[in-house]
Amino acid sequence: MDQINPIEWITRCAARLHERWRSVEPADLEEVAVVIWQNPELRSKPPEEAAAAWLRPITTHSPF
Repeated sequence: MDQINPIEWITRCAARLHERWRSVEPADLEEVAVVIWQNPELRSKPPEEAAAAWLRPITTHSPF
């Protein structure tokens, strides 16, 4: 993956999270994206893929 700066990575990750949680404030989603970015394994992935991987346990067990 081409290197992208942390701000862009976090912004793109938060946008992916927003697809799942439309009612959550963007600033809150950016805070979650920062937590995801702090995980070296997830940070090595494209931001959209990292968000999807982080969401996977939630969507796997969610009745929605």
